[in-house]
Amino acid sequence: MKARVSLYLSAMLLIAALGVACSKAPNDAQITSQIQERMNGDSGLQGKQLGVQAANGTVTLTGAVDNETQREAAARYAQGIPGVKTVVNDLTVTPAQAAQPAAEIPPPPEEQPKPEPARRKEATPKKKHAVAKDTEMASAADSGAAASGMAPQAQQAAPITPAPPVTPAPPPPPQKVTIPAGTTLAIRLVDTIDSEKNQPGETFHGTLNSPLAVDGEVAIPAGYDVEGHIVDVKSAGKFAGQSLLVLQLDRIAVGGKSYSIATDQYKRQGSSRGKNTAEKVGAGAAIGAIIGGIAGGGKGAAIGAAAGGGVGGGVQAATKGQQIKLPSETVLNFTLQNPVSVVPAGERHAGATPMAGPPQ
Repeated sequence: MKARVSLYLSAMLLIAALGVACSKAPNDAQITSQIQERMNGDSGLQGKQLGVQAANGTVTLTGAVDNETQREAAARYAQGIPGVKTVVNDLTVTPAQAAQPAAEIPPPPEEQPKPEPARRKEATPKKKHAVAKDTEMASAADSGAAASGMAPQAQQAAPITPAPPVTPAPPPPPQKVTIPAGTTLAIRLVDTIDSEKNQPGETFHGTLNSPLAVDGEVAIPAGYDVEGHIVDVKSAGKFAGQSLLVLQLDRIAVGGKSYSIATDQYKRQGSSRGKNTAEKVGAGAAIGAIIGGIAGGGKGAAIGAAAGGGVGGGVQAATKGQQIKLPSETVLNFTLQNPVSVVPAGERHAGATPMAGPPQ
């Protein structure tokens, strides 16, 4: 009887040891790896030289980012890792270089004074004599008309027609600029996308995170609305399988007009935990066999197998496959596959209606 009690206590200690091993806190290397993996999943932080150091639960972040939003996002990723107690955010903000100012227009040249017109020459004595003769003839004619009782006909003045008003020329239509294929579009999500909840074909919204420039001139400032759809999504199963998420952009709204765009696809795949689940199920079955031996063969063995299966099933349900979740404010990068011509717009005003007008 004492031997059975001792064997039963040994089995319970083995189960407790396995539970402690499973709940052991991650070490510094694991914390560093998990933080770097999360930051690499953010398109706005990809490609940046960011340092992560973990020591006894204190994480220090170093490097440079483009804006304060990216700096806060990196700190949130570090704080969300189990085992992290304190985050020292030493990231510096180095904004992207602004567009060069337009060249100054030189002042118009000074107007040269116009030469004075030449004075009219006085009439020669010969011309003066001719004018006097004509005047005498006209006076004689008037005298003859008065003598005959006829009054000279008054000369009527021609009516003055006012000049028509000058109509200003209409302003020239705005010129479109073409954003070439291969241009990178960095967008910031407005909607949260979850591989466990969303379905293929659903629409998602975001905003342009960085301005688009053509030949050094900003064509579309940051902040304008973009729209895309979920090409494919798969949820990870409880016991096996990998999650999958494929996104693509469709339209961008600029200056009250909506333009259709064609981009490459953003694809992300989660990791599978099927093998790890199988190993833990096997461990549960072994523990069940020990309990069955304690209870005594036959019916006791069946009880032990059921108990072991229960332990394995519990572990199996706890190790559900990794889902993909892109929260709001996540920055993703897409690349234009075809050029798009748009009318340049100014800074986006708050409250503007997104996706206004038919697609161009």
